[in-house]
Amino acid sequence: MKLALGTAQFGLSYGVSNTSGQVELSEVKNILLEAKNHNIGTLDTAAVYGNSESVLGKVGINQFNVVTKLPPIPKEINDVDLWTIHQVKSSLTKLNVDFVSGLLLHRSADFLEMHGNQLFDSLRKLRDSGAIGKIGVSIYNPDELDALEERGIEIDIVQAPFNILDRRLESSGWLKKLNLSGIELHTRSVFLQGLLLQRKFQRSSYFNRWNNYFNKFDEWIFDTKQTPLSASLNFSYSYKGINKVIVGVQSRSQLAEILSSISQNPLFPIPDELKIDDPLLINPINWKI
Repeated sequence: MKLALGTAQFGLSYGVSNTSGQVELSEVKNILLEAKNHNIGTLDTAAVYGNSESVLGKVGINQFNVVTKLPPIPKEINDVDLWTIHQVKSSLTKLNVDFVSGLLLHRSADFLEMHGNQLFDSLRKLRDSGAIGKIGVSIYNPDELDALEERGIEIDIVQAPFNILDRRLESSGWLKKLNLSGIELHTRSVFLQGLLLQRKFQRSSYFNRWNNYFNKFDEWIFDTKQTPLSASLNFSYSYKGINKVIVGVQSRSQLAEILSSISQNPLFPIPDELKIDDPLLINPINWKI
């Protein structure tokens, strides 16, 4: 199954469209059961997703492949090797597993700065010891991959944002390049934190300056008789070069709705006018809401 389950909502009140807060433990169990029943094999989490790792550990996730992320290296750290080992052991303990299939840097620049070489050596040792599988990075902008390539950093997985509005991964050439290089690609933000699923009256006034884009999106959805969910999901799902499409949910019913929206039919042509690279819109870190 190409779909992967993001778990930020299990440890935080996450997402612009989230009105129910952090997911209750009982509902996490229901969601994971639904995922298992539909052959979703990968969970995406992170040390900085509140208590998400601990919640997953309580529920039990041995039947899933888990990808987690290292937090950014604190500036005061001198012994990066010791810090890295401690962070990974902490994640494994919370997750209640002996191994994670992927470990990503939450901040890719940590590979490029003063402790970068030592950090990469530490991760390779952890991989050799059997604690982690693939090594990778979570990025916000394809430019980060240019910097890693220039430095000669060899990674196994890239996680990146990709959706109908934010197509930088494709326009930069990196989507094709990763595929040709055999580097596993996981895409997130398929619904742009739920923004693409909201109706006009539900959106924060912060987004009014981009109403032209949202109006075109709504018109295209109406004309092609799609739903915002199916259009957004199948846009990313249709790319053969994408290994995993990560989605986050707040309930079992939401996951069931997403699963039922996956289409094997040809996609409708997407208007070029919907492509945008304004970081104030496509990067949620910049949202003032």
